[in-house]
Amino acid sequence: MRPKSDFTIQIGFLLTPGMLSTGTALPYEMWLAAQDLCLVRKRREVIKLNLIETCSNLSGRRLALKSDCSFRTVPQLDILYLPALWRNPRTVINRMELEFWESLRSQHDGGAQIASVGTGVALLAESGLLDGKAATTHWYYFEQFERDFPNVRLKKNFFITQSGLLHCAASINSLADVTVHLIERAVDKSIARHVEKNFSHEIRRTYEEYRYLDGGNTSLDDEVVLEAQLWISDNLAAQQTIYELADRLGVALRTLNRRFRQATGLSVRKYWQLKRVTLAKELLEKTNLTISEVAWRVGYQDAGYFSRLFSRELSMTPLAYRRMVRAKLFRA
Repeated sequence: MRPKSDFTIQIGFLLTPGMLSTGTALPYEMWLAAQDLCLVRKRREVIKLNLIETCSNLSGRRLALKSDCSFRTVPQLDILYLPALWRNPRTVINRMELEFWESLRSQHDGGAQIASVGTGVALLAESGLLDGKAATTHWYYFEQFERDFPNVRLKKNFFITQSGLLHCAASINSLADVTVHLIERAVDKSIARHVEKNFSHEIRRTYEEYRYLDGGNTSLDDEVVLEAQLWISDNLAAQQTIYELADRLGVALRTLNRRFRQATGLSVRKYWQLKRVTLAKELLEKTNLTISEVAWRVGYQDAGYFSRLFSRELSMTPLAYRRMVRAKLFRA
């Protein structure tokens, strides 16, 4: 994020012809929730949301949204969202004027984080900002995307990619994961978890685990890391230590942690904890096991320690999580 002296976080949402409003409305509402909580908690951060007109003729939008500024008048942004596009994105790209591409690149050069989703990733690719970088897009558009943008490294196996300031999401659900991550970076973890909790908390995934981070390895590239992940997934409740896991894989603990962090952005311990928390969430949702029984099933003999760890990661107790999820179910 760019330095801010007045603690104003400028968030922009581009409005284009042929856009799918869902891809804009969802992150907008999530940031609005973050804005509300900042006000309630009397935080010094001020979140300013900008709906940005990109061209004089916005006809063709499937649901009309009213802009409150233009790309010419909007200030330097901290975060900029590009919309998902309906059907062939080339029809929208061809309507964008030269000034649009210059403004998009200028926002990036000024330090704006840019998030694009689905076929809207084509806008980012057309600007040239993705040349030589990793990206993902909607699965239906893979072949055309590769033909249109051969200089972009398309990652078909990932729902999220990050390359420096550029974030790509294959679907609107994945964009929600990106948005939680951006809220955590721009504000803090507690605000991000509050937003996550209120937007289908039970289906959210960890951003670090599911994104492809450009400039680093991934677990798909490192056999040792992949073996470690597979073993952890198959032995979540095992009482073995990370030292013993490293010995099982035939590498030094320091080496395992270094390679694991390079591939996933997480330490082995943190990854193991997050996988256990994920399983605990499923057990809390789908079973009537007590909190102590859930803790034991995911590898923690001390229910108190498990509850503290769960609360630290999700900003709510296991019991509160169970109540919230059960309240969202359509059937008992």
